[in-house]
Amino acid sequence: MKFKKLIEDSAERKNSNIILALDLPFHEPAKRQELMAQASRIVDKVGKHVCAVKINHHLTLPLGVFDGVQELIRCVHEEELPVIMDCKVNDVGATNRVIAQYYYSAGFDALIANPFVGWDEGLQPVFELASALGKGVILLVFMSHKGAHEGYGQTVYDAETGEKTVQYKVFAKKALEWKADGAVVGAKWLDKIQETRCILKENVPIYSPGIGAQGGNAADAVKAGAHYLIVGREIIQSTDPSITAKKLSAISRAPHKKQEK
Repeated sequence: MKFKKLIEDSAERKNSNIILALDLPFHEPAKRQELMAQASRIVDKVGKHVCAVKINHHLTLPLGVFDGVQELIRCVHEEELPVIMDCKVNDVGATNRVIAQYYYSAGFDALIANPFVGWDEGLQPVFELASALGKGVILLVFMSHKGAHEGYGQTVYDAETGEKTVQYKVFAKKALEWKADGAVVGAKWLDKIQETRCILKENVPIYSPGIGAQGGNAADAVKAGAHYLIVGREIIQSTDPSITAKKLSAISRAPHKKQEK
């Protein structure tokens, strides 16, 4: 099953468009088992209220891709949830392909890539591999941190047409052209979400991180056009992660329930 359909089905089944970001804080290397146990407990608590889990270097570095992380992926899959690797692939094509091969081999269903590297001898090998394996590729369009505008918001000059535009709109168009499975736009940049949605329409879903801790509001992001909300600290640091995830799930599904009526 292609990733886009995989996560759509999961969202319907779980009645949630929330993606849990398992970005746990630093643990001393000697406490790897404690870190693994904490990650597993969180997945167990909120698994029924989210549609996917995102893992990044917070876990792959201390636990190892083919050691603890692969075991964690199995646990997440047992909850019938897809797993996304937030590796922000951004190297030359041959290296990108190897990176993708390892993550897909470990069990990840999709990965996040940075379009700054381009298509030819850049991300083309990743997309080709993903297509062959039935995996997903999600592109960064505008990140969630304060300094994102320095790169993603810079003005781009097209030497062929003479036109000027902003970088994130170029990336949104690439997500459409390359048939990406998703586009990442930070939740607090509501105008960027709206502009990206105008370009992508219903062809490529928008994934919005930065809810809560980075200033993003779940309801506002959904109204602006975000399809999936990536939430980490807002859930992980909550006194009751399950209740928080459930509340956010209701917000994330509101537009879909209106459509059903």
